[in-house]
Amino acid sequence: MDKFNQIVKQEMNALDQVIRRDLDSKVPLINAVGEYIIAAGGKRIRPLLTMLCGKLLGNDSELLYKTAAMVEYIHTATLLHDDVVDESGLRRGRATANAVFGNAASVLVGDFIYTRAFQMMVESNSLRVLKIMADSTNIISEGEVLQLLNIGRSDLTEAEYFKVIESKTAKLFEAGARVAAIISGADASQEEHLANYAIYLGTAFQIVDDILDYNSSAEIMGKNVGDDLLEGKVTLPLIYLLANGAPEMRAMVVAAIDNPKQADIAAIVDLVKTTPALDYCKNMAHDYVARAQAELAVFANNEYRQALERIAALSVERLS
Repeated sequence: MDKFNQIVKQEMNALDQVIRRDLDSKVPLINAVGEYIIAAGGKRIRPLLTMLCGKLLGNDSELLYKTAAMVEYIHTATLLHDDVVDESGLRRGRATANAVFGNAASVLVGDFIYTRAFQMMVESNSLRVLKIMADSTNIISEGEVLQLLNIGRSDLTEAEYFKVIESKTAKLFEAGARVAAIISGADASQEEHLANYAIYLGTAFQIVDDILDYNSSAEIMGKNVGDDLLEGKVTLPLIYLLANGAPEMRAMVVAAIDNPKQADIAAIVDLVKTTPALDYCKNMAHDYVARAQAELAVFANNEYRQALERIAALSVERLS
């Protein structure tokens, strides 16, 4: 096992211990849903980023791990609510919590996890940490609503697409990096470099996810190919086709967006694959990864900086 995998395994084991301890409730259903979510695993890139940013700055405190768990709680609560809104039945290769426990339980346990995260924010004894996380959670909610409003919009622009990514995805990456910097005593310049790294990484990560929806498999993604289109979501591959495709291509895509339940999803997926759309998206993701890695150049070249660089690289290696 190489050094990167050793670091990740060590940090994830420590994180799981904190999550299991702090999510514990006197209400059995909360514990059941919580354990189901923990057992699902997942990449947990957001809390890993938080822990590695702190470690890069010399922080190895219990507070750092609690802060990383707090970031993961915000993300998990968002997923629970997303799956209910999207009526999703599959995530990470298995049934979603709402499919197993019902919509009401998923929403209410999501609320519990959100509020537990805010309890943990208070434990930081930092008003700035509390403000960053409160503001970020609010912006994430705005991003979710923006995405909802954009469903079925064949006129969605690239700028509007990136606005949703900035709010819905990159913001929590940024928040995790900033709070790690704050509790680790970073100066303003270090905090900004880590925040920029996280924003670029989060953006690349979401672009890759949107590519994989057209260029992967259910076994790899843990959800069905073409699910975004089936839900009426217009992501970068389709935006490219709508802006650059031949008239007949654009007409097919518009018809599919207007009526996804009746669309030939497989035909649209093939259309995306046989045009430059995916290469355009891949090049953009690689550009954001390069920007993210460049932000780390100001830090000492130790194992934690190398791990952060590796995480950025891995975000696009999922495409190979």
